[in-house]
Amino acid sequence: MICVRARPLFSSPLSLTFSPTKHSLPTHLRLSTRRSLSSAVAMSSSSSSTPPQLIEHIVLFKVKPETDSSKIASMMNGLNGLSSLTQVIHISAAPLLRVRSSPTAFTHVLHSRYGTKEDLSAYAAHPDHVRVVKESVLPICEEVMAVDWVADRVPGTLAPPPGSAAKLTLLKLKEDDDGEAKEEIVGVIKGLREKLPGIGQITVGENFSPARAKGFSVASIAFFKDVGELEAVDGETELVNIEKDKVREFVDSTIVVEFVVPSGLVSGL
Repeated sequence: MICVRARPLFSSPLSLTFSPTKHSLPTHLRLSTRRSLSSAVAMSSSSSSTPPQLIEHIVLFKVKPETDSSKIASMMNGLNGLSSLTQVIHISAAPLLRVRSSPTAFTHVLHSRYGTKEDLSAYAAHPDHVRVVKESVLPICEEVMAVDWVADRVPGTLAPPPGSAAKLTLLKLKEDDDGEAKEEIVGVIKGLREKLPGIGQITVGENFSPARAKGFSVASIAFFKDVGELEAVDGETELVNIEKDKVREFVDSTIVVEFVVPSGLVSGL
């Protein structure tokens, strides 16, 4: 969670874009971020009947246009360096590859994963995180927003490998929509993993940090082997349009962005 004070394009068929009408990890996740889901389930079964849980954390940044590239690199490297914190299962900060739909011209993203909400809170309060935000994020960003959700499932790979392409979708629902609308939307997004086999992994859920989310209440993130796989799934226009039509009436606004998981330190040159 990036604790900051922030002032509260293109089209893609896969994007659900519509016009208005030091805590320790739980036992089941105390593992290498490269291990498989089967290992996590086995560990959980031996210690607790509680199913595995994963907390998804997303932060979107709008960097000031005049910012020197070395300062942007410092922010990215500082955020990625937080992978050493005990609470962090996975963390990835990167420039956006494409902005498919957004009312704000965001430029960068952070995606991270935790075993519990308490671990996310501990990460946010950790001195190293606070230092990076104070020294490298706040001075160069003019807008920041964040969403958090409990993943509907624990994916087989907890840490998407470098070079993976990701599509993040955030939905703001119409004010008069109730909980049933959220359930229907979440159900449609869950179904994409079977209908679009090019998706390597996808999670979806309701945001539980509304104060920082600018009204966006449903979030999902999908990972692909690489940009080529992402673009191939984007080509499934007819199928995705059918899925969009199922929930179009409930959606007021969308943010859809894409990024690539970085492979190492970002150069400021």
